[in-house]
Amino acid sequence: MPQPLLSIIIPAKDEAGNLPQLLDEIATALPDEEYEILVVDDGSTDETWTLLNRRAAKDARLRPMRHERSAGQSTSIWQAAWAAHGTWLATLDGDGQNDPADLPRLYDKARQEGIALVNGHRVQRRDNRLTLLSSRVANRVRSTLLKDDTPDTGCGLKIMRRDVFLKLPYFDHMHRFIPALILAQGGQCVSVPVNHRPRGTGASHYGLNNRLWVGLVDIVGVMWLQRRTRLPAPFDVGVSTATEQDVPSVSTSEETP
Repeated sequence: MPQPLLSIIIPAKDEAGNLPQLLDEIATALPDEEYEILVVDDGSTDETWTLLNRRAAKDARLRPMRHERSAGQSTSIWQAAWAAHGTWLATLDGDGQNDPADLPRLYDKARQEGIALVNGHRVQRRDNRLTLLSSRVANRVRSTLLKDDTPDTGCGLKIMRRDVFLKLPYFDHMHRFIPALILAQGGQCVSVPVNHRPRGTGASHYGLNNRLWVGLVDIVGVMWLQRRTRLPAPFDVGVSTATEQDVPSVSTSEETP
């Protein structure tokens, strides 16, 4: 199998009813792209793990991974990113609400414009009233305090450079703050409207308590990181003292071949 340029990461907990269609739709959306799919079964109690192994036996692009006990969405994405082979990462929620048909458009924009992160913006949400309310409140609080210029940080559909993501500080729930963290490191982020669909089967794992209240402490931590960073900080290196390889990258917006 050729080295994939795009690694698609899907954290999934009890999504056996949604994953078959989602995986089929990814294949339909990216017929001419080199990619791999890393699905992290995050402590599922249904048939998710059995399903993934059955499909992986027939599709070399699928790489199943598993937590025996749930470790959370951020940990799943972070671990899969380290195991990924691609230059670019794409993330999708395992519930089928993100539309894989949007992947080519976001992927092309990221590559052509040299953007560190292209974040999906669910303009027309297909959620119940409680989920909509909790998401709107959480997004408003985050955008007001962090000024990340991202209307929908909770959208699971993202395209980002793998090397940029791996330089970000890891902590639980970090996936909600990826735009703010990349901006703090000098990277460029843009938001693009994407389709949003009703959940196929199962129930959402998020509500007001784990969207807003749990995240308030994290917001304070990200604000501290924003205040303490001094990047980007371009500087020149003398030829006789070091090479470019000796100098850590201080910019996250450079173009990728």
